Amino acid sequence: MAASPRFTHLDDHTWQECRRQQHGDHTASVWERWLEFSPRYLSLYARWDPGMIVQPHGHNSDHIVFVLEGDMMCGDVHCTAGTHIALDHGDTFGPFVAGPNGVVLFEVMMGDPRSFPADEAGYARFLAARNVQQLPNPPIELPEFVQDARS
Repeated sequence: MAASPRFTHLDDHTWQECRRQQHGDHTASVWERWLEFSPRYLSLYARWDPGMIVQPHGHNSDHIVFVLEGDMMCGDVHCTAGTHIALDHGDTFGPFVAGPNGVVLFEVMMGDPRSFPADEAGYARFLAARNVQQLPNPPIELPEFVQDARS
């Protein structure tokens, strides 16, 4: 780990398309800028396109999600700007559905950021009911210490 404090600016980081779905005649994606990605933690700025759906899942670390702009559903909970979600290591949450204007998030995972799926059968039914098709994840550039940070 480099000496601290470390300063970075959002504009110094490129967007990475991390997930993609087909929603009828258009696609919806999750876009992330990784501000700090180390074995100790990951902090990121995320933008989800309107209607983007993310499967129920958990992480191999504690996880904080803060809604900066827009809104989304997390399971049955409507999360508007200012909502703080704390997930303990090993717990699961979701599915997530970005609102009609999308959602912008700040997230921190303290430790191993790799995720694991939850309720895969329920998620498949959830997508089918909305006529949404999960597309293959786009290729992303991961730090060497991460084998596969996507579920």
